[in-house]
Parts: sequence; C-alpha cells; structure tokens
Amino acid sequence: MSFASYLADEKSSQTIRLFLNVATSMTGSIVLFKIMPKFKDMFIRAGLKGIDLSKKEKIHIPEAFGVISGAFFLIITFLFIPLRFYETLAFNRELSHHQFIEYLAALLSIGCMIFLGFADDVLDLKWRDKLLLPTVASLPLLMVYFANINSTTIIVPFPLRSWIGYSLNLGFLYYVYMGMLAVFCTNAINIYAGINGIEVGQSLVIAFSVLISNLIEYNGPFRDNHIFSMYLIIPFIACALPLFLYNKYPSRVFVGDTFCYFAGMTFAVVGILGHFSKFLLLFFVPQIFNFLLSIPQLFKFIPCPRHRMPR
Repeated sequence: MSFASYLADEKSSQTIRLFLNVATSMTGSIVLFKIMPKFKDMFIRAGLKGIDLSKKEKIHIPEAFGVISGAFFLIITFLFIPLRFYETLAFNRELSHHQFIEYLAALLSIGCMIFLGFADDVLDLKWRDKLLLPTVASLPLLMVYFANINSTTIIVPFPLRSWIGYSLNLGFLYYVYMGMLAVFCTNAINIYAGINGIEVGQSLVIAFSVLISNLIEYNGPFRDNHIFSMYLIIPFIACALPLFLYNKYPSRVFVGDTFCYFAGMTFAVVGILGHFSKFLLLFFVPQIFNFLLSIPQLFKFIPCPRHRMPR
C-alpha cells in the first residue's frame, strides 16, 4: 500500500486524526499552562475576584478562570476542523456533511454554554435561570440529532424485558430526556463545589472514564461514535488539566460557574452524539447521590446558605 493510499484509507485516517487531535490538544495544554498566570491581575482589576473561605489568609483570588480553559478548548477544536477533514482537502474526497454538521453543532452548544456560564459569573444569575440556560444551549444539539439521527428507541434493561419487551420507542420523550440530561450535567458539576479543585477534579475523573470507555469500544461495532467522542473529550482533558493544577489546594484561581457549565455541556454533547447518553449517567453516580441528598435545600424545604462551610 502506498503512503497516499494509507492516508486515504478510512481506518488509517481515523488513527491519524486521533494522533493529530492528541498533538493539537497537548500543544494547547502546554500553552494554556504557561499563559494562565498572566490573566490573574487582569481578572482582579475587572472585579472578578473572591476570597477563599478554606484558607486563613483572606486574600483576593481571581474568579471565572474557567472561561480561559473554555476559550482554549474552542481554539483547539476549531484548529482541529481542517485536520479532522484533511482527506477532503488533500485527496478531494467528498465531505461528510453528516459528520461536519454534528461536529459544528457540538462546538456551538459548548460555545454557547461557555458564554452563558461567564454571564452567570459576571451577573450572578438566579437558580431558575441556571436551569433554563442549558436547555437553550442544547437546542442546536437536539435539532441536529433530530435531522441526522432521530433514533428514539432504547434497549430495555434485562430485568424489565419480560414486561416491556426488548426495546421501547420513547418518541418525543427521548428529546425531553436529552434536554434534561444537558441541564443535569451542567448543574451536577456545579453542585459539587466549595473545595479547592473539586469541580475540575471530578470533571477529569468523568472525562478519563469516558475516554477509557471510548478506547475499550474503539474496535467495536460503534467505533465511529466513540471516535467522535474522543475528538471532544481529549481536548477537554487537555484544557482541564492546567486549570486543575492552578485550582487545586492551595488554589491560585477559582474556576467559576463557567467551567461547570462548560464541562457539563461537553459531557452531555459526547453522550448524546456519541450515542451513550444512558451509559454516561453511570459516571455521574456520585453527582446523582449528591443531588438527591440536596433536594430539601434546593427546593427550600430547609434553609440553604450560600456557602455551606463548617465553622
């Protein structure tokens, strides 16, 4: 096989694209780690600062640094677009509009969530708005899913098959579920907050779990779906790692709601377009438990202070 034929082969192309994705992500991660401290004074002068209640020293720490991580994620994924479709540019292969639209819709939803998260950090939005924003940001994703895939059939868990059957078509309810998944993922990351590094740390645990799952299924029947997931989850890990190093104890920056929204929407996007949205919830078991535990405070059955820190 000639080198040109190797590059044009589909399976070889997927391997090359993943290598280019990793290389682009690693480069962006190193650059992000180097330049992140340069923004600290800029954020403090802009009033984006807070005091770490976990420390005795009451010094100002810049907030909303998740927007820098999110911006670098978008830069990396934008730069990856011509690399993702290099066969079209190099070998005049017909562009896969289906894959192109899915990739752009994923970036649009994540980009919208980064913008709305930063607006929350600046404007301090109310909880009802935090429930609405992910729903709005997920609309492009759901419309592309409807236009390109429109599969609303789920496989019934084994213990229930004798009553319901092997599969069940949920119809419109499946879209409601996916919209609620976007809302849950974004707020689930946010609800576990208050300790240095916990927002980014839990996101990295989930992201690495998703990546390992994708690698296990790499040669399986749904290879393309898991490769699509890796195209997004690898840049996410690359952008979250430098932020974690600055946010872990003793934190030098705060991530803000921007990162929570950014991380949650990224997980929702890879779960929905990667076709493992139900399996994704297994990685959110601690967040689901914490949500159930927090229901009395979330619905104001008992008082919920803004900062639940021990005295």
